[in-house]
Amino acid sequence: MAMKKVKYFYNTHTLRFEKWETPLRVQILRVFGFVAASIVTGIIIVLIVFRYVDSPKEKILRQENYDLKENYSVLQERTKQLELKMAELENRDNTVYRSIFEASPIPDSARLKDIESKKEVSLVQSIGQTELVNGLTQQLNTLSLQVAYQEKSYVAITNMLNNKEKLLLAIPSIQPVSNKRLDRIGSGFGYRIDPIYKDRRLHKGLDFTAPLGTPIYATADGTVREAGFATDGYGNKVVINHGYGYETLYGHMYKVKAKVGQTVKRGEVIGYIGSTGKSTGPHCHYEVHRNGVPVDPIYYFYNDLTPAQFDRILKLAATANQSFD
Repeated sequence: MAMKKVKYFYNTHTLRFEKWETPLRVQILRVFGFVAASIVTGIIIVLIVFRYVDSPKEKILRQENYDLKENYSVLQERTKQLELKMAELENRDNTVYRSIFEASPIPDSARLKDIESKKEVSLVQSIGQTELVNGLTQQLNTLSLQVAYQEKSYVAITNMLNNKEKLLLAIPSIQPVSNKRLDRIGSGFGYRIDPIYKDRRLHKGLDFTAPLGTPIYATADGTVREAGFATDGYGNKVVINHGYGYETLYGHMYKVKAKVGQTVKRGEVIGYIGSTGKSTGPHCHYEVHRNGVPVDPIYYFYNDLTPAQFDRILKLAATANQSFD
């Protein structure tokens, strides 16, 4: 058994060798210094390790972060493709599908307003607070709302498709009088010399000249809104509401056959040519209104004209002359 090493020192006062005993204060300071040095050394080692060496948890988090960025890039690219497809669908909706049914395009402001009013369709807004997640979530929210609105539009188009036959029957598409030789158009749509006032005025329809008593036909299916004498210069007239924004007017009749509220079919006789009201001779003044605005009736004769006949009647109607009313 090893003996504890004992130290001695020579005491000059007593002239004797005495045992060296370390004071308690020094012992405590030595212990404290050793512990402090150990702690500092440990901290330095830990800092070095954490700076250059990843812990297992950090490795997992680093890999998850890398995967998240990779997946976000893929999702972002797919989102861009979906946005492009959505824009194409909206363009087709406005410029193709709705034009087939002569429906007004949906303005972008209406789409945006509907999107703003449907916040309940918002997606998983609470899935995270990072910039990447929030950005992608916002894109998906907007895209989802666009899809929902577009779906509504296609439902409306489907309803139009189901009513296509009714729509076609409601669109004016024949001449109001028999005009096989195309020689009965006396004045066309546009500014013409007024026969009474002798100045240029907008002529809102076409004048078909024909002998007194010549039958006048409804140019599309509809319901008679007005029938009888009017003080607006048209004399005996008939106005038919065809629905879908279309109305037709037939003026200066000798005799009105149609009755207010009556449902008429295309080609049905509604009256007979005369010269009542502001008129200078027997003729039928014919107008087509689309959403309350007079349009040129010449473009609504496609059911009973060949392309060559249409070209000829177009030139006849375009002749600048004096109207009959």
